[in-house]
Amino acid sequence: MTSGQSSTYRIVAIPGDGVGPEVVAAGRRVLDAIGDSEGFRIDWTEVAAGGNAIDRFGVAIRPDDVALCGAADAVLLGAVGGPKWDDPKAAVRPEQALFALRGGLGLYANLRPVTVHPALVGSSPLRPELLDGVDLLMVRELTGGIYFGERAEAPARPASAAPATACLTRRPKSGGSSAWRSSWPAAGERPSPRSTRPTCSRRRGCGASSPTR
Repeated sequence: MTSGQSSTYRIVAIPGDGVGPEVVAAGRRVLDAIGDSEGFRIDWTEVAAGGNAIDRFGVAIRPDDVALCGAADAVLLGAVGGPKWDDPKAAVRPEQALFALRGGLGLYANLRPVTVHPALVGSSPLRPELLDGVDLLMVRELTGGIYFGERAEAPARPASAAPATACLTRRPKSGGSSAWRSSWPAAGERPSPRSTRPTCSRRRGCGASSPTR
């Protein structure tokens, strides 16, 4: 910490569903231990989100809780959803909590590093020689592009169609192009600078990729 910096940090913990409470509890213990070692403390606040929030409040996350997250220094999120709430026709679904947090806090991208720990090479279904030197960084858009575009079905057509519309904007931190731009500096810091832009087929129902840079 720099001189004059506050020694107390406000973190909102969102245990969520499934393994989320167990993971968040362990994460809190680790962060508290680091605080004890480095001379700072954490002021924890816990909020409900996901399936448990639907059961308690009828919504995936309350607007006041999103605002509470926005006023904090950080958010520690576990997981949301589970078989109990896995109804695609439900008007309220656990993942709506994630969408509310991403949109409300301007979280337009997340970083997903991919490396191989030597001790786990033998547990991989891939041959060891294919794992040597693996070092990837996934920069995933969260609030824009075709991921959040409008969708519709057209069963009346001879061949059923499901159009998906991408919502692109030049505004900073709006998702889509901002996440794409965020990948360039990260790629430039790597031994073999290369940036590739695929799409999320699981969410879209179809997929494509853009040229690499």
